[in-house]
Amino acid sequence: MNLGKYRNIIFYIVTIAVFSCLMYFFMIEGQTLEVKGNIVAKTNGGSSWDNFAEAFKTNIHHPLALLLAQIVTIILVARLFGWICMKIKQPTVIGEMIAGIVLGPSLLGMYFPEFSAFIFPKESLGNLQFLSQIGLILFMYIVGMELDLSILRKKAHDAVVISHASIIIPFALGIGLSYYIYQQFAPAGIQFTSFSLFIAISMSITAFPVLARIVQERNLHKTKIGTIVITCAAADDITAWCILAAVIAIVKAGSFSGSVFVILMAILYVFIMIKAVRPFLQRIAESQKGKGFISKALVAIFFLVLIISSYATEVIGIHALFGAFMAGAIMPENVKFRNMFIEKIEDVALVLLLPLFFVFTGLRTQIGLLNDSHLWKIGGIIILTAVVGKFAGSALTAKFLKISWKDSLTIGALMNTRGLTELIVLNIGYDLGVLGPELFAMLVIMALFTTFMTGPCLDLINYLFKGKKSMIEEEDQTEDNDAKYRVLLSFETAKSGSTLLKLANNLTHKMNGNKSVTAMYIAPVDELHAFDIEDYEKDQFKHVIETSHELQLEVTTLFKASTDVESDLTSITNKGNYDLLLIMLGKSMYEGSLLGRLLGFTTKIINPEKLLNTVKGKGNIFNNSPFDDFTLQILDKTNIPVGVLVERGFKSADKVFVPIFNLSDFYLLEYAKRLINNNNSQIIILDVAGQIRNNIEVKELIRSIEQVAPNHITLYNEKKIEKEFLNSQDLMLISSKSWKGLIDTKSIWLSDIPSALIISNP
Repeated sequence: MNLGKYRNIIFYIVTIAVFSCLMYFFMIEGQTLEVKGNIVAKTNGGSSWDNFAEAFKTNIHHPLALLLAQIVTIILVARLFGWICMKIKQPTVIGEMIAGIVLGPSLLGMYFPEFSAFIFPKESLGNLQFLSQIGLILFMYIVGMELDLSILRKKAHDAVVISHASIIIPFALGIGLSYYIYQQFAPAGIQFTSFSLFIAISMSITAFPVLARIVQERNLHKTKIGTIVITCAAADDITAWCILAAVIAIVKAGSFSGSVFVILMAILYVFIMIKAVRPFLQRIAESQKGKGFISKALVAIFFLVLIISSYATEVIGIHALFGAFMAGAIMPENVKFRNMFIEKIEDVALVLLLPLFFVFTGLRTQIGLLNDSHLWKIGGIIILTAVVGKFAGSALTAKFLKISWKDSLTIGALMNTRGLTELIVLNIGYDLGVLGPELFAMLVIMALFTTFMTGPCLDLINYLFKGKKSMIEEEDQTEDNDAKYRVLLSFETAKSGSTLLKLANNLTHKMNGNKSVTAMYIAPVDELHAFDIEDYEKDQFKHVIETSHELQLEVTTLFKASTDVESDLTSITNKGNYDLLLIMLGKSMYEGSLLGRLLGFTTKIINPEKLLNTVKGKGNIFNNSPFDDFTLQILDKTNIPVGVLVERGFKSADKVFVPIFNLSDFYLLEYAKRLINNNNSQIIILDVAGQIRNNIEVKELIRSIEQVAPNHITLYNEKKIEKEFLNSQDLMLISSKSWKGLIDTKSIWLSDIPSALIISNP
């Protein structure tokens, strides 16, 4: 017997046995050391189940377990309301703000008080607050990094005038408003100066992150108006935070004279950050040029700068968030360096921690206190003051600088966006005791309203001025020949873009001026940053443009930032007069595991759109689909043929295999004909069900193709296809219905064909 073969197994068994016996020996001997009378058994005398239930109940209320349950609840509700707002073309931040109010006393606490008391007990709110403050510090750090100070230096002329006008006008109106509401809403002991300054600053805020996302989503970033409004918002952000720091100092000191030392310390802090810390960080960034990564030691340095900066401003008395913002603003201006660092913290800050702040704000917002018509009138006056000051102030200033009425109103609508930044200011005021519960609730509603109105206002402005815009569109459209065969390809990665472009070239190569190929990349708006959007766009199209030069194919590029990629893709496709859309087949994240399939089925059940389609008979949540959810929605919503490429090393469609399973597949012959005419492809048509032999019309179509391009098309009637034949082909051209049949029957073709182009026929 060869013991060497079982050497490891024997060693494993002997080791486990020997040391198990040794542990057992010490456990028995150790019990003899116990002094009787001093040992108290931890049991309540009940059954094992009662003991377990009692321990389980205690564990549920443990602070850590409670905090984790709160985080899970908050993230799920925030994502749900964010998704709803995304579907109605509103910023997701509005949904997250609403989610906070829903989970607070205004809804959950009012109608489900027991559950609210269980999930958000008062004693747990301290932990939630501190964790949300960490999220805010990281968020303000990102906001600071997203500001492009070089743009401010180069293009700050008109922008700074508009920005400062959009601050001073609502600021003045806010102080005027304070004069009328001070006696009724100011908490006891709060001076008018402190109260009026906080009302004024809350009227003057613009949410730079939300504004930047809207500009990107509406493709305004390439226009002059987009550049102006981004620069305005950046200048507004810097100015507003500096003013807020001064206001906090005055409020804490009780008077302006008492805050002089705090303001002097703040000025010294800013001087040190700009003149000492910033050059130091710049040298560190230069040492990392070309490496493509940031070492953990450097990450530690930057986080230390963030924490020390936040600590310094908190100790000085101008709030830790100003320090975080300043730490981000002085980061090295190298775009790639900033991107790498933002990516390290953005997901944790925005997805995990920031929703906690929204809910913490919601727990403070008691809309039920506004139980009188007079209070709602005051709320309306607050909203009116905020809109007039910010919207009208920005728009009229822009018009004074000889900007067109349309662009001036667009600037006003965008600068009126308050979003998350407003909530931060309001919470600071609440913590300082300047804002009472009633006024706090009114101002939160104002923040929601002014953020929500931005999208509809922009749509209304475009509608009112659509005459001029439509003339430009008509001029552009007259340049395009209606007889052109227009192909749109949408890609997610550089490789897929190049592959789809090669396929589009196979379909149109010899059409010369009678073709139009457009390559489109739709970027989720959360992946973009205002300071590097142009570089990001160039990087996405770099390989596509290189491939177009290799193919000598003229291609038009189309870039769009989006909060809802699926809806925007179908909208562009349907409105663009395209003849064919080419996309890659994606992979469902729900496939491949039992848990994944369970989650996928659950997602279908809770998705209102899919349930509605099931009721209407357009779909069935119980049926498996051969496509991932994204592809399935594109096929369902587009009005033109869609080609879905299953890519397995596709290079060129020189040898193409077209299986015909039933009469509805005959439209594939038109695409086969295009491949013959433009790529000299060799087409093999397989009459799987014997439908072609019995159809004179189809036989005539094949015969007409043979006459134009002899020796390029072959008709097979054999039902059994050899593996070697399938492996020799470059591409299988198949209908979406037949592809589903192959998936359902688990056909061996799926593993033997190199690539497949699945074409839908709407």
